[in-house]
Amino acid sequence: MKIVKLILPLALLAGTFQLQAKTIEGVNVPEQSVIADLNMALKGAGVRSKFFFDLYVGSLYLPSDQPKYSDAFKQGSVAIRLNIISDMITQEKMQDAIAEGFEDATDGKVAPIKAQIDKFMSLFDSGIKVGDQFTFVSNKGQDVVAFKNGKQLADIQNQAFTKALFDIWLGDKPAQRSLKKKMLGK
Repeated sequence: MKIVKLILPLALLAGTFQLQAKTIEGVNVPEQSVIADLNMALKGAGVRSKFFFDLYVGSLYLPSDQPKYSDAFKQGSVAIRLNIISDMITQEKMQDAIAEGFEDATDGKVAPIKAQIDKFMSLFDSGIKVGDQFTFVSNKGQDVVAFKNGKQLADIQNQAFTKALFDIWLGDKPAQRSLKKKMLGK
């Protein structure tokens, strides 16, 4: 009986650590997550909105020992996760928005990474629906491994492409400044 009295509180306490998460627009955003076999910690998360419509929850994950995005991008792994919350996002609209993001991130110089952009755009070919989750993981800014709903769909090896992709959300001309700020935990 004494063992049960000791184990039960410990089990309840352990359960609270596993359940820690933020809920943003109905999306569970865990504080800790295993992404592409990497233990990652949530840096921040927010909502991408356009014309007063909430479209997706964007979140940024870094290794626990890398508190700054810029350091993690150069020295470790980073992950951006998009959880779709609106049926207004279609394959065409997502591809258009991503294309515009690459234009902004590269100051209109997309030609050197066009082949990688085309490969990346194929992630959306099967369509997009509410509840879909896209995750983009980079290791030291060298490559991007892309997942849809936990299934790996692409591995793109190109440093310039990787930087441009992450700059869509976290660069000097992000898709939405308020989302960038939230993803960076500010």
